[in-house]
Amino acid sequence: MDIRAQVSMVFHLDKCIGCHTCSVACKNIWTDRKGTEYMWWNNVETKPGTGYPTLWQDQDKYKGGWEKKEDKLSLKLQGRIGALANIFFNPSLPTIDDYYEPWTYRYEELFNAPPGDDQPTARPVSLITSRPIDIEAGPNWDDDLGGSQLYAKNDPVLKNSTEEERHLLNEVERNVFFYLPRICNHCLNPGCVAACPAGAVNPGAMYKRGEDGIVLISPEKCRAWRMCVSGCPYKKVYYNWATGKSEKCILCYPRLESGHAPACFHVCVGRVRFLGILLYDADRIQETASVNDTDLVEAQRAIIQDPFDFQVIAAAKANGISDAMIDSAQKSPVYKFVKQWKIALPLSPQFRTLPMLFYVPPLLPVLATMKNGHYEVAGAGEKGMIPLLTSLEQARIPLSYMAGLFAAGNKKIVEEVYRKLIAVRIYMRAKSVMDIPASEVQQALVSGGTTEEEALAIFQLTSRSTFEEHFVIPPLAREMNIETTVDPDTHKQDAGFGFRKIIKRRG
Repeated sequence: MDIRAQVSMVFHLDKCIGCHTCSVACKNIWTDRKGTEYMWWNNVETKPGTGYPTLWQDQDKYKGGWEKKEDKLSLKLQGRIGALANIFFNPSLPTIDDYYEPWTYRYEELFNAPPGDDQPTARPVSLITSRPIDIEAGPNWDDDLGGSQLYAKNDPVLKNSTEEERHLLNEVERNVFFYLPRICNHCLNPGCVAACPAGAVNPGAMYKRGEDGIVLISPEKCRAWRMCVSGCPYKKVYYNWATGKSEKCILCYPRLESGHAPACFHVCVGRVRFLGILLYDADRIQETASVNDTDLVEAQRAIIQDPFDFQVIAAAKANGISDAMIDSAQKSPVYKFVKQWKIALPLSPQFRTLPMLFYVPPLLPVLATMKNGHYEVAGAGEKGMIPLLTSLEQARIPLSYMAGLFAAGNKKIVEEVYRKLIAVRIYMRAKSVMDIPASEVQQALVSGGTTEEEALAIFQLTSRSTFEEHFVIPPLAREMNIETTVDPDTHKQDAGFGFRKIIKRRG
């Protein structure tokens, strides 16, 4: 048992309002330099949709992640021989058109234009070539109702949907959608790290920190082969055309090391984001990533270890994991959502990278209608709220789509999550509005596989939690190493978990 600690995240999609505050905060801090104009380490997509970069989920096109061949895992991109053959030309690399060509405007033309009969305009020019361009796409080109007939129906996840389900989405056009915020998943089995050719001769060009699992790139060692861009199935590694180096989300580790939440987490308007520590068994990574598609979610849950188990605690301490880190794992909201309550799911687990960013699916698949001028949930009214539990197959966005997005096609897993979420909604409505009989509440809880205590705990963490409950950040190992120094006033070694003693001198 090789117990390690991983900084992990949960995004609650029922709470995301698509305001892009997270994207702008990240952009202002990390990607406002030359060569990073097209980079969005944090972006928010409208789903169903093709996403950013376009069709990033289509691994027949981009060859990202891992695939299972004869019970063995191999990179979908290429093997060692393929890496040597394609080292100077990567046919699976996204082009700038798959993202968008960043632009600005010639504002001086507005001020310096000579007098004339026509209104002067500021022409768009490329930030890469400085030449005039016609704007054809942007980072959120298909937001909300934009391009409904084009983007929604071309979503790669819909490939496995039936003709009837695809027709339903086209009929409602984009009146039914939800937002999907995305950052680097800091996976347990990252394809980007494995695909890096520089790692074979120059270890550390791309690496996963042992103390907290954050995946980083060393700009000094990066040789710009860009295989990491293709190897990441989520397309969260970018190439800086100005510096000739790859870049990616660093989970704001300087903020984490000082006890602060990452910028996109901190500014989130809807309080969508949760952050905490998970303990996992590194010896089981290959085994977990090698199971069949339908078993991937359960296998990923199983690799996450119980932070209260004495054997797990002993193994963690043997690996140098501090008591503060273990205490944080015991308080982690991510552990509750993913392992304890089982309502948060990984994005596209079929890529087999074991992502450490999980999503609570949105409740929008529940149908709603107008009756006598009043907005009602399908099945509610005279018959109560229980028909909600049987209306999932009539969802406006099919369960098969959600299963393709969050469970590698396993509809049963997604249905279990939705039944529990609906049970929580029914239970809390009964407590606040008091219009549902106790018998129906109990029936909903049984159907959702939950209890009153668990339903209340889910509601409290989702809607009533404090800032400290949202983000359980321990003193990380690097900060502890910095802070645990010799105090110049006492000439003694500091004790504790990285917190220096403050010694007040008497005058």
